[in-house]
Amino acid sequence: MVEVGRFNRLRVVKEVPFGRYLEGEEWGEILLPNRFVPAGTRVGDVVEVFLYFDSEGEIIATTQRPRAKLGEFAYLQVIDRSQAGAFLDWGLDKDLLAPVPEQRRPMEIGKSYIVHVKQDGEGRLVASSKIDRFLDRSPPRLKPMDEVTLLVAERTELGVKVIVDDSHWGLIHNDDLFQEPRYGKRMRGYVKRVRSDGKIDVVLNRRGEERIGDLGSEILARLRKNGGFLALHDKSAPEEIQRVLGVSKKSFKEAIGHLYKQRKIVIEAAGIRLLESDGYPIDPENPCLW
Repeated sequence: MVEVGRFNRLRVVKEVPFGRYLEGEEWGEILLPNRFVPAGTRVGDVVEVFLYFDSEGEIIATTQRPRAKLGEFAYLQVIDRSQAGAFLDWGLDKDLLAPVPEQRRPMEIGKSYIVHVKQDGEGRLVASSKIDRFLDRSPPRLKPMDEVTLLVAERTELGVKVIVDDSHWGLIHNDDLFQEPRYGKRMRGYVKRVRSDGKIDVVLNRRGEERIGDLGSEILARLRKNGGFLALHDKSAPEEIQRVLGVSKKSFKEAIGHLYKQRKIVIEAAGIRLLESDGYPIDPENPCLW
């Protein structure tokens, strides 16, 4: 089935001076303009193309890759405006229109917004910044510690709202927020809990022994880089731990406790010191402060 707004693998059926025509099934023959034809492409070859409507309303193919496909969310910049709406740069020659009725608030040139790619009443691809209406309210098929993709959407009193896997609302609670994610940024995250209302609590770091082990390895690397000493300990201010390592004080204490039990560090009044003998110079009289 040939789908507009998505990538399709279509067979070349005709060569013309201005491009190649592709077999589009119910859409008939679809033009792939010369500037997008892969070198050496001949009749009978299969090419992967993205399908959309051009300025004249004709379906057309391209090998360019848009920043979002039909049904996905993206953080896009407004590059022009007209009475019809705002035009967004989504990586194709033809800009993506966000019609005025689809704008949550009036869009401004030069600013970027999270939008959902949808089809209008005539099947053309357009953008909508009224993102809430496109998110699923049913409980997702996810379980704790599943890896998911996040799109940072909004700051609230409880934490940072994110779009999870382009389908559900999620929240990174303030207690789990050890770095301030940038609006519109795509990130990897992990499911903490799935709530009965279909929303998802997520975290940016894995939990449990695997996460502690990762942080412990990072702390060891910092110690080696700094002559075997870091001026952080279990009484350090949470803000200082966050500044240096980007993690919570709780996570830091768990990690250094794990390293202490492994006899890899000692915890002193002024900081932590490396004990493992791995060839790195350690000068106890001249610790290097991070």
